[in-house]
Amino acid sequence: MRWWVSIGAAVAVVTAAGMVAGLAAPNRTAPIADRSDGAKEVDVELILAVDVSYSMDVDELAVQREGYAEALRSPDFLKTLKTGPNGRIAVTYFEWAAAGDQKIILAWQLIDGPESADAVAAEIMKAPLRRASRTSISGAIAFAVPLFDQNPYHGLRRVIDISGDGPNNNGEPVTLARDAAVGKGIVINGLPIMVKEPSYSTMDIENLDYYYEDCVIGGPGAFVVTIKDRAKFKEAIHTKLVMEVAGLPPPARIVPAADKEQTPRVSCLAGEKIWQDRWGR
Repeated sequence: MRWWVSIGAAVAVVTAAGMVAGLAAPNRTAPIADRSDGAKEVDVELILAVDVSYSMDVDELAVQREGYAEALRSPDFLKTLKTGPNGRIAVTYFEWAAAGDQKIILAWQLIDGPESADAVAAEIMKAPLRRASRTSISGAIAFAVPLFDQNPYHGLRRVIDISGDGPNNNGEPVTLARDAAVGKGIVINGLPIMVKEPSYSTMDIENLDYYYEDCVIGGPGAFVVTIKDRAKFKEAIHTKLVMEVAGLPPPARIVPAADKEQTPRVSCLAGEKIWQDRWGR
C-alpha cells in the first residue's frame, strides 16, 4: 500500500490532535539506551540522510537542499514543532552515496523556534553541492545508527529519514541494515524520488516506491512519501518533515517488510542484480 498526503492534510491532523506527538512518542520496538547523563530532552532525534549519487542531477540536488531548508523555516513546521511535550527537536543532515561515502553537512543541532530553524536551514544551504558514485542505502543506515549515541540530546523518538532515487547496489543488503536499526528502536522513513523514467544507464528500477516500502522503511508508523513530479519535490519534503516531527502514523499505515510474512513486491536485491548483470562484479 502506498501513501500520499497533502501538506494541508498533514498540518490539519497535527492541529486537530494537539499534543499528539507526545502520545506517539512511546511507540518503540526496543528500548533506547538510557541517557540519564544530562542529555537535553527533545521530542525527536532526526537524521536526514540524502542521496547524492550520480543518478541525481545537479538540479535535483539543489531542489532537494532547498526543500529541506524551506521546510525547516516554514510556519507549518514551526507550529508542529510546538505540539510535542518538549517543543524542540535535534537534527543532523548528511549526504551519502557508496557504502564508505557519507559526509556530514550539518552536525547535530537543536531546533526550538524560528531562529534556530533558520540557522540550521542556512547551514544546510551553504555547503557546496557534490555528487558521487554508487548507491548504498545500507551504508547510509549503518552510518546513521551510531550518530544517535554521539549527540548531547535524548529524544523520545529516533528517526532516520532516507531520500534517494534508486535501489541499494553497494554494501550489505539493505534489509540487514534496516532490521538492525529497527531492532534498536529506530524508525526509518523514506522519500523515493521517481521524477525520471527508469533508465538502464542510471541503474533505476520501476516501482521504487514499492522497494522503499518493502525493503527500506521500518519501525512503528514508518511511512513513505513518493515524489513523482519534479514540481512537487519541495512539497513532498515539507509534508514528510511535518509528519516526522509530529510523530503521527500515516492515515493508512504501511507495514514494513520486517513485519510481513509475504514476499516483497520488488526484490530487495534488485539494485545488486542490475549492477552484477551490467558490470559482472
